[in-house]
Amino acid sequence: MLAAVSFFVATPLLWKTNDDLEELASDHEQLSQDYEMMLGSQQLYKSEMDQLSSTLHTLMDEKAQLEAENSRIGALNQSLDQSLYGLESLLGLPVSENMTEERAEELKVMASKRLYFLHMIPNGMPILSPRVTARFGPRIHPVLKKRHIHHGIDFKASIGTPVYATADAVVEYAGYHKQSGYGKLIILLHNFGFKTYYGHLNAVKVKNREFVRKGQLIGYSGNTGISTGPHLHYEVRHLFTPLDPDPFLAWSMSDFDSLFSKVKDVKWASLQEMYPLNQSRVGQEQPSSQKEISSAAK
Repeated sequence: MLAAVSFFVATPLLWKTNDDLEELASDHEQLSQDYEMMLGSQQLYKSEMDQLSSTLHTLMDEKAQLEAENSRIGALNQSLDQSLYGLESLLGLPVSENMTEERAEELKVMASKRLYFLHMIPNGMPILSPRVTARFGPRIHPVLKKRHIHHGIDFKASIGTPVYATADAVVEYAGYHKQSGYGKLIILLHNFGFKTYYGHLNAVKVKNREFVRKGQLIGYSGNTGISTGPHLHYEVRHLFTPLDPDPFLAWSMSDFDSLFSKVKDVKWASLQEMYPLNQSRVGQEQPSSQKEISSAAK
């Protein structure tokens, strides 16, 4: 009888326990699903964080590169401005307060123009010699002892000192020239009717009709012809007129206008009409030196 009562009492309890177990199993399964979902979310979140971190590093690298590039460009701009200000000084112009794009273009055009003429018209030293023994003009000839016009400048130089072309040219004559007394002589024909003479040479390194460039080695100084000692005789001529070489020796990028006011025997005004020789400011009145160029030919 007691066993029967126990059976009837235990059976509902077992059923309830079983139901509780099933509910616990169901809850466990739900928790497992929620846990797996949470893990998936974490993985997704971690992936997104990794991607965000990578993007952030990329952006930081690009920012650093941009900052470095901006710094480099800034340095280049500063260097360019300094170079342009230096170019103004080289051209003998007052330094601008602000370097504008328009001013930079003006400087570029002016420098190119001056370089062109400095290659076409004789300028600078034909020889590295610190001493001038005779200048242009009347003198007593050291050998003939007669008064005559010295058509050039004599540079004292040891035999074998290099001699250079003072402008781009074609060789009109290269060899021994007995009639002139210049011994071994080179005559270069330059643009705009200019010529240069290099006399009393020891050796000639160019040939007739050969083209030469400014600064090119053309021969070596000597003591040939009618000469009292080793030296270079240098002349500048325009067509058949000998000119004082001094203004041509001193002519440079920074003293560009000086030649046109100092050399009166050349019709600079007609050259000025063909090629404006200087323009420091667009739209401004030409400098006084330009007026001197025009008046020099009158």
